Amino acid sequence: MTTTTKIEWTEQTWNPTTGCTKVSSGCKHCYAETMAKRLQAMGSKGYENGFKLSLLPERLGEPLKRRKPTIYFVNSMSDLFHGDIPYAFLDQVFDVIRRTPQHTYQILTKRAKRMSQYFANQNRTVPANAWLGVSVENRKYGLPRIDELRKVNAKVRFLSIEPLLEDLGWLDLTDIHWAIVGGESGPKARPMKTEWVEAIKEQCIEQNVAFFFKQWGGWGADSKRRAKKANGRKLAGRTWDEMPETAIHP
Repeated sequence: MTTTTKIEWTEQTWNPTTGCTKVSSGCKHCYAETMAKRLQAMGSKGYENGFKLSLLPERLGEPLKRRKPTIYFVNSMSDLFHGDIPYAFLDQVFDVIRRTPQHTYQILTKRAKRMSQYFANQNRTVPANAWLGVSVENRKYGLPRIDELRKVNAKVRFLSIEPLLEDLGWLDLTDIHWAIVGGESGPKARPMKTEWVEAIKEQCIEQNVAFFFKQWGGWGADSKRRAKKANGRKLAGRTWDEMPETAIHP
């Protein structure tokens, strides 16, 4: 089903699959896993298996019913390039994307290698209205994904640097168009230091990459733990809501 979302950088979510498995440090406190188990307990359709990977072909046609141009975050409750999702099913997802050029689709993955392998087939191209992104939580797992993302010829390539778990050091942002940065939320949130965020922001400015600061998460700008999600999204005295220039809704 498609649903309105509180995620600051998108408008709707579309989940043709649900469920996932952990692959790196960023997965440790997965919000989608917690939400899936809650939805399973509530008897919600699509979550009968909890957080076990489930393909939901009945949801494939949902964006076709919406004429209003919409920015969709694809698989907020899963990973579209999970190894157990057949290429044939991915073909169906991208067919829907091509058939709805009025929409913009943001696709984020931690399985960057499988994404680049999928599009390495000469018969597969990235639709112009599909933005492809990878998660970059730390150096070990996150940085190699950026190189895999660069292999794919997408109109917009983006990084979701959330949760930011350490100083990423120097970043090669060649052919990257957008960076989203945020801290971890939840009762077990790991800290994010202001200087880590500042370093990414400065590199985005230097390399002409749109910068979006999503949240402080469970730790404030003062590096103190919060009982609840830290209020405010300001960094260096302002809110950073930059989007790629090709966005439908700037």
